[in-house]
Amino acid sequence: MLLHIPEVFTKDEVAVLRQRLDAGPWSDGNATSGHQSALAKRNMQLPETSEVAIEVGLIVRQALEANPMFVSAALPHTIYPPLFNRYEGGQAFGVHVDNAIRQQGRAGVRIRSDLSATLFLSEPEDYDGGELMIEENYGAQSVKLPAGDLVLYPSKSLHRVTPVTRGARVSSFMWLQSLVRDDAARETLFQLDIATQRVNIDKGPQDQAVIELTGVYHNLLRRWAEV
Repeated sequence: MLLHIPEVFTKDEVAVLRQRLDAGPWSDGNATSGHQSALAKRNMQLPETSEVAIEVGLIVRQALEANPMFVSAALPHTIYPPLFNRYEGGQAFGVHVDNAIRQQGRAGVRIRSDLSATLFLSEPEDYDGGELMIEENYGAQSVKLPAGDLVLYPSKSLHRVTPVTRGARVSSFMWLQSLVRDDAARETLFQLDIATQRVNIDKGPQDQAVIELTGVYHNLLRRWAEV
């Protein structure tokens, strides 16, 4: 499932984050690449141990953990500390698939990457190119979102970033391990949660249908979750 999550941050909040990020120690983006990715990747990145990456990454993670749509869709078990990249001057990232296991340092966070996410921190009109192209069952999807919006998609998907030919594309990217490993099961739970919320708004939390749907949701989650 590919999901657009709007307004993780407001425009004013993005401006504050960008002011901090733009002054950071940008370096070659291949620091976090696997063998396959290193052959295709041309961009800049903040070192994950840098003060600014840790500081802003914590802000991003807190915002995601407080976002109801993100939590419902991702069912996060562990979020790898968010990272930050920058594309400009023709830089791009060729077709690749994200590593199955991500580990931060020798003794840091290690997760199974079930889901990947990109949080856009540049307005689409401020740069040309830079589309995130994600391969789905029904073909490639082009994603270029307003600053502050996020796209969530399965880490197993082939994806790429097209060359940025004008301006700069700045974003945060991250991987996460979900409580529910299977994509189809996770999507079913998300759809059921959304439907239950709609019935709740229409009929109220004490309606019998809401109570029964909530029970079905938690019984499915109990069956599929890995904790």
